[in-house]
Amino acid sequence: MATDAQPAEKTRRSGLDLSEKGKDEEGRVIRLDRRLFVQLQAFTDCHDTAPLIEALEAHALPGVLYADTQDARGVGVLTFSEEADHFVGSWRQVLNTPPFRELTPRPAFTMFGRTYSIGYESDLEETLIRRPIRTMTNPAWPWAVWYPLRRAGAFEQLSASDQRTMLMEHGGIGRAYGRGDHAHDVRLSCHGLDTHDNDFIAGLIGKTLHPLSAVVQHMRKTKQTSMYLEQLGPFFVGKALWQHAPAS
Repeated sequence: MATDAQPAEKTRRSGLDLSEKGKDEEGRVIRLDRRLFVQLQAFTDCHDTAPLIEALEAHALPGVLYADTQDARGVGVLTFSEEADHFVGSWRQVLNTPPFRELTPRPAFTMFGRTYSIGYESDLEETLIRRPIRTMTNPAWPWAVWYPLRRAGAFEQLSASDQRTMLMEHGGIGRAYGRGDHAHDVRLSCHGLDTHDNDFIAGLIGKTLHPLSAVVQHMRKTKQTSMYLEQLGPFFVGKALWQHAPAS
C-alpha cells in the first residue's frame, strides 16, 4: 500500500492518481489501486434452482444465487472480481450456457458497480476487498436488498462541509444497524457503469429481512434522502440459496 512518500510511477507520468485513498494512524494519506467489481443479474422462468446451483458449483466462480421474493420463478445471481474481464469472460460463458441460457433475463434489475473508499479508512484492503466479500457470502446473513440510487445535481453544489454532515448522518444509521447485527451494507459506485446513469448501488445484507426494510425506512427521514435523491430503486429482494467466496 503506497503512502504520499511513495507515489506510483504512473501517477507521476499522467498527473492523475486514480487509486483509492485512506489515512493511516498518523494521519498520512495511504493509497491502494485495487477495488472489487460487483454485478447482480436477475432472471425469471426458473422452475428448479438445483441445476443452477450445480452449474455454479461446477464452475467454482465467486458469487451468490438468490431466490427472488417478488417473483415465484425469479432468481438473482451475484458475482464479483477485481478484474473487469471476469464479466465478459468466464462469467459471460456461464450465463450463455445451460441452465442459465434457458432463463429469461430481467435487465431492469441488472446492477454493476465497484467498491470505493471515502478517504479516512486505515485499512484499504479490508474496506475495498475483504469486508465486502465476507458480507456478501456470509451464510449467517442470507437476506439481501440491492438497489441503485442517483443523487440530485443540487447535492454536488453543496459545500464539502454540508455534504460531509449529511453523509455522516447516513453513516451513523448504518453503523448502528451493523453493531446490533441487524443489517450490514455493501457500498458501490456505478458512475459511468449503470444503464440508467445511477451514481451508487447499495446492498443491505443480514440474517432476517425486516431490519433491511427498516434501514431504508430510517434513511428516508435523513436530509440527503428526503431532499437530495433523484431516484431510488428498483429494489431486488432475495434470500441466498448458494454462496461461494474465493480462497483467501
